[in-house]
Amino acid sequence: MSNMKKIDELAKAIRCNIVDTIASIGVGHIGGCLSIADVLAVLYGKHMNVDPKNPKMEGRDRLVCSKGHAGPAIYSVLAEMGFFPKEELQTLNQGGTNLPSHCDMNKTKGVDMTAGSLGQGLSCAVGIALGSKIKKDSVTTYAIIGDGESQEGQIWEAAMFAGNQGLDNLIVFTDYNKLQLDGTIEDINDIAPLADKWRAFKWDVYEIDGHDTKQIDETITKAKKVKGKPHMIILHTIKGKGVSFVEAAKVGCHSMSISAEQKAQALQEIGGAK
Repeated sequence: MSNMKKIDELAKAIRCNIVDTIASIGVGHIGGCLSIADVLAVLYGKHMNVDPKNPKMEGRDRLVCSKGHAGPAIYSVLAEMGFFPKEELQTLNQGGTNLPSHCDMNKTKGVDMTAGSLGQGLSCAVGIALGSKIKKDSVTTYAIIGDGESQEGQIWEAAMFAGNQGLDNLIVFTDYNKLQLDGTIEDINDIAPLADKWRAFKWDVYEIDGHDTKQIDETITKAKKVKGKPHMIILHTIKGKGVSFVEAAKVGCHSMSISAEQKAQALQEIGGAK
């Protein structure tokens, strides 16, 4: 799967899975899941070297979802790629599930790092990338962090270390949807100017439309050609992208209830009515 039309179809399928999965338990972190559907489609649809039939394959690329509450988005793309049956998505966050609310590498095929407290995932990704450098393999480590998460000090400790180590096999995305749990990023603890901060930490930095799959694809390709620096791709996104009432909820869509009627509306808007 490499052409952009197929990648856009994958993004649509990811969004449908997110809605269907969260609706199955009635509530969940839908806003921040929908905002990263496009970057996940580009990564798994084109760039990542992974094998669903051999999830622990040596030399595979890694993805760390540091914004752990977006676990349902990760599960949605993994199911689409065939890491496990789509029917398992209906077990999200239920007793005995392999799909807990936050990603767990010991439970879910295709998950490379457990999501803990916000801020920790980037440090893990930096460690994975450093390990790849030591092994001299061809692995690319990807990570997704949140904008609210970027208020955590641990993010900047990891950023400083990665920049000083010149980890050019590390590509990180910030889901910059400008909203967090209980307000806007700007009002709570503004992180702007974000690009300037990452450049100051010796990173190769890009700012793009996080819902333009072609732009995401081209930027990843461009970043891979830059040597000697880790890469930060700031994705300007909309929390809840693709579903009108979720987008309209703004701060309220960090975690929200989804009724059967809302599920039907959302799937129709996405274009995947079931």
